[in-house]
Amino acid sequence: MVNRRAFLFRMALFSRVRSLPWRTSQPKGWPWAFLGTACEGTVTDVGTEGEQRERTSWKEESSQNLGFWRERLADQMLPLWRLNYEEQLKVKFESLKKNLETLESRLCKIGAGDPAPTTARSERPCSRLHPFMPSPVIHGYRNKSSFYINRGPDGNPKTVGHYLKSWGGSNVFCVQPSHLKDIPEKHNQVAQCFEAFLQQSTWGLSTDSCKAGPWHELIVRTTFLGHTMAIIIFNPQELSQEELCVQKEEIKEFFSTGPGAVCDLTSLYMKERTPRHQQLTPFQLLTGEPYIFEDILGLKVRISPGAFFQLNTSAAEVLYRTVGELGRVDRNTVIFDFSHGTGATGLSLARQTSQIFSMGLVGQALEDAKWTAAFNGITNWESHPGNMKEIMPQLLESQEDGRSLMALVDPSQCGLSNRVVQDIRNCRAIQTLVFVSCRPYGKSIKNIIKLCQPPDPDENLLGEPFVLRRAMPVDMFPHSLQCELVMLFTR
Repeated sequence: MVNRRAFLFRMALFSRVRSLPWRTSQPKGWPWAFLGTACEGTVTDVGTEGEQRERTSWKEESSQNLGFWRERLADQMLPLWRLNYEEQLKVKFESLKKNLETLESRLCKIGAGDPAPTTARSERPCSRLHPFMPSPVIHGYRNKSSFYINRGPDGNPKTVGHYLKSWGGSNVFCVQPSHLKDIPEKHNQVAQCFEAFLQQSTWGLSTDSCKAGPWHELIVRTTFLGHTMAIIIFNPQELSQEELCVQKEEIKEFFSTGPGAVCDLTSLYMKERTPRHQQLTPFQLLTGEPYIFEDILGLKVRISPGAFFQLNTSAAEVLYRTVGELGRVDRNTVIFDFSHGTGATGLSLARQTSQIFSMGLVGQALEDAKWTAAFNGITNWESHPGNMKEIMPQLLESQEDGRSLMALVDPSQCGLSNRVVQDIRNCRAIQTLVFVSCRPYGKSIKNIIKLCQPPDPDENLLGEPFVLRRAMPVDMFPHSLQCELVMLFTR
């Protein structure tokens, strides 16, 4: 069994230059900073070995056995896969703890915390971090996987898998990810069938890395209800409309009546990827149903091909319950939901609340949320694409009725816009804020600082600042370094 100390020693190579040795992208901030600190002083021998590997040519690397590449891919995609689950949660907890200490320091600098050294430890933000809520499912938990198409280590130009760079960083190729612990068998089955289609397809693969070939990406989505959606993203390049139609028919036939029929797809989509500005055209349904559906906490949710939904459905149920419990949601609570996606977080709480105003949903996500509310008989949910000023009369009425107002925030990786931060901060009636973040650093930290800093008329931050009371981590991504952090703020 690999213990935590041995794991951190192995990860020392990564912390040496704050990036993986094959220069893959990674999130900034925690937990790499924690791993680097934990491993400090142990990287000399490992670093020398890494430098030697960087000088190895790609031809020499490609002669390595498949197990070598599979192991490297696992280290890149799921850095904690070598640890048992209990040890994984310990590593994540220490990372979050250091992250909250950084937040505390930054808040003190702007006068939003007590900078005195005598501050009681029980009052510090990092002390308000609760133990992890574990994921009910540890292996094969993903309901959405993305696969790319490129040359494999064996030279096969039509390999479907995940990108990996050579040690020198000059070559990019794909490694089949069937061994990764987070990908379910159904996703691997669709990916393998798609690779079989590519092998027999007359539509070639460009070797020009700038164009990435006509085949770009395969996305597979599944649900607990047994639905499977496949989305093929491609670059039409110089093909005529007639040639494109031929290719679409070939793909449709392959997955409908050919070898790919074993996948039993509920929906098969294609989407063109134009070279200029990397824009995407609308989804094109080739065969099957336009939507798939999921059952979560007794709620039937509709999911469109481009809509966001939590990657781990079982853990999402834990997340939604945690939001309700931490915010003390009851029949006297009015929720302003600023979450992105299909509105599932707010809708899952609808039966417990007085009223839910969903703010900012657009496009497919909005249509999915409307369908979900109507199908489940939810009548106390409303969508408002504008800002909170438009519903201020209803806010004032809620206050007169004695109902409490809560803001629910679950932003995308881009964080909240300044306008949303100002709306929440300046609405004095909102006394409770639940902030959910899968990246509790970067943009999220900047949002939290704005919500907690002293009033600043120059930034239009007029209301009283919020104060962090509790932080509850939910493990949405076993084997990886990420998690969801649910934070309760009051003022």
